[in-house]
Amino acid sequence: MKKIELLAPAGNMESLKVAIQAGCDAVYIGGYSYSARSYADNFSDEEIIEAINYAHLYGVRVYVTVNTIIYESEVTTFMNYVDFLHKNNVDALLIQDLGMLDLVHKTYPNLELHASVQMHIHNLEGVKLAEKLGLKRVVLARETSIDLIHQIKNNSSIELEVFGHGALCISYSGQCLMSSLIGNRSGNRGSCAGTCRLEYDLIEKKGSQETVLNKDKYLLSTKDLNTLEYVGHIIDEGVASLKIEGRMKRPEYIYLVVSIYRKAIDSYYNTGHVIISDDDKLELLKIYNRKFTKGFLFNEISSNIVNQYRPNHQGIKIGNVIKQDKNFVYIKLISTVNQEDGIRILNNHADIGCTLNYIYVNNKLVNKAKNGDIIKIKIKGKVDINDVVVKTTDSEQLKKIHSNLELKKRKVKIKGQLFAYINRPILLTITDGKNQIEVKSDVKVEIAKTSIISKSQILKQLNKLGETIYEFAKLDIECDDNIFISIKLLNELRRDAINKLNSLRQYKTNYKKEVYTIDVPNFEQKYSLNYQINNYKQYEQLKNKKSDNIYVQSDDLFNLIAQDSRVIKKLPRVMESYKEYHKDLLIGELGSINYYQKNNLITDFSFNVVNSYTVAFLHSLGIKKITLSYELTDNQIIDLITAYKNRYQKNPNLEIIIYGREEMMISKFNLLKMYHKKGDNFYLKDRYQKLYKIIEDNNLMYIYNYKVRNNLLKCSYYYQIGINSFRINLLDDKEIHIIN
Repeated sequence: MKKIELLAPAGNMESLKVAIQAGCDAVYIGGYSYSARSYADNFSDEEIIEAINYAHLYGVRVYVTVNTIIYESEVTTFMNYVDFLHKNNVDALLIQDLGMLDLVHKTYPNLELHASVQMHIHNLEGVKLAEKLGLKRVVLARETSIDLIHQIKNNSSIELEVFGHGALCISYSGQCLMSSLIGNRSGNRGSCAGTCRLEYDLIEKKGSQETVLNKDKYLLSTKDLNTLEYVGHIIDEGVASLKIEGRMKRPEYIYLVVSIYRKAIDSYYNTGHVIISDDDKLELLKIYNRKFTKGFLFNEISSNIVNQYRPNHQGIKIGNVIKQDKNFVYIKLISTVNQEDGIRILNNHADIGCTLNYIYVNNKLVNKAKNGDIIKIKIKGKVDINDVVVKTTDSEQLKKIHSNLELKKRKVKIKGQLFAYINRPILLTITDGKNQIEVKSDVKVEIAKTSIISKSQILKQLNKLGETIYEFAKLDIECDDNIFISIKLLNELRRDAINKLNSLRQYKTNYKKEVYTIDVPNFEQKYSLNYQINNYKQYEQLKNKKSDNIYVQSDDLFNLIAQDSRVIKKLPRVMESYKEYHKDLLIGELGSINYYQKNNLITDFSFNVVNSYTVAFLHSLGIKKITLSYELTDNQIIDLITAYKNRYQKNPNLEIIIYGREEMMISKFNLLKMYHKKGDNFYLKDRYQKLYKIIEDNNLMYIYNYKVRNNLLKCSYYYQIGINSFRINLLDDKEIHIIN
């Protein structure tokens, strides 16, 4: 069985180097554009080349994230960037945009592509489709359980990658529009504002009366994933890659987390057990935690997915406030603190953070205090007696990490042989297990006239690998006894061999460029008005009204009105199982394309379609109609349609949602279930008093925008620019008047 890959994040060059020193097998990085972490430092083109060369020397693979949706105006520069990455030997690209997946795969057939987590692949059918589309690996949705991973692995041959440690999204990745629709910062464009980690109230609304149900405010703020103790389970399921999240984390965090997971993985392969210490667990807590969860990966209950108390680093508790005297606070310690530690006092009004520049014990200035001591520190702000004090930065931990980086350099093990026989050239061979190097001297070995060189002297000289990344695991010398070899010649042979080995390890990928082609159908420009409804009352209003299609998600309602030829079954964008339907379907995720190949299919907004290549790709897969993304502007829609018609000389079949509350988020975390509530009268309320409706369906939580999208008066305009189909989404019965 191939050993699992430990995949580390790197937001800049320093983080990449410490991740490699910590023992990762691969790193994922982003450039200045098209990366789903646009607020990380990221890498310039020159730094990407440097990163690839550095990583490959250590045998570490480099994956570059191009995992945002790509607008029409960006395609040319996007493809130039992909070309640059391929020519400079990137090992793989992580990609979200379906159109770019098709374009890149056909243009660069030798370039390895991985389905990013934003592609929202969360079931076997989605994995099967990815396999058919030529992807080498699928990064599974974080919500995918270990049991489902077992099923997927046993029924597919594609590589699977799972997240093992770090921040979680409350929504399925690639399926959250919250930051985009509220603050115009799109998660699908790499600029998520973390809107879910802000304060909210859970409101039960009855008429004009609102009842607040929560005490803590950070209702959607997730804990951090930690699967350290479950590494063996992940390995046993045949997962190809275990991924650490954290491209926006500091280098010390990267080093510590990667090194501890390296230890866990290696111990499992060596002993059959994951060997981790209490100290390892404590170190992870100290470096960064929002409290830990084993996540949906290991079937965690909803209440242990979120930390509603605080959205930031929790640190570790070190004591409580016992007194405040003006600007000085007295803290009774339960743990050691050191000068330069960072602490936070958790106060109901406002947390107060500071660095311990000055610590007093018994009015004496100290650089360290221990359990049981009462320390006095200076702060700005008011705190309360018994406030909890946590350490958020451990200065000794950081010093230890920096020391390890200096003293414990990662080395590549090599084996070597040197043959030195009289009247023959010296032959030195080295191998790293994959590459074999031979170098010969220009001169022949001579009989010693004065001084004889011994085997131990030869060994000593060849082992002087200095600042190189190598060390000999084994070095054999075969030679005659009475020979002379100059030290200079041995040094030259060693340097020559190492340089040749470096060159082979900085391998070239097989660059190949071909012409993109695709076959798409031509669609009739026919005006269509469609409704999405939620109950029978809404259907009654539509019975005798002119409409082309009626989308229905509820099975009960669908079965009740299925005899109406206009009715189309709307499938959710999270599918755990598939039923047979003998009607047209509105689908919300990739697996449905694979499973329902014989049905007429319409793709929903959740496919994040924002460019003409995605439209063409979906049409080529048999999709009859395509709903465009909420994130497109009118000008971008014009760009998309114009490009499509010019390139393919055919008409697409497109739908836009012109009315309704936008579905901002879908989550496996169910807030209503956590609060033991049911019904359709629950809302999130933000700090601006906006209300976001919460709907529970099939144990999934849907959150809707506070405002209604209303472009009803623009239908004629959209039809003129090439949109065929217009959808009205009815969420509440009070919106029924729209039908009239």
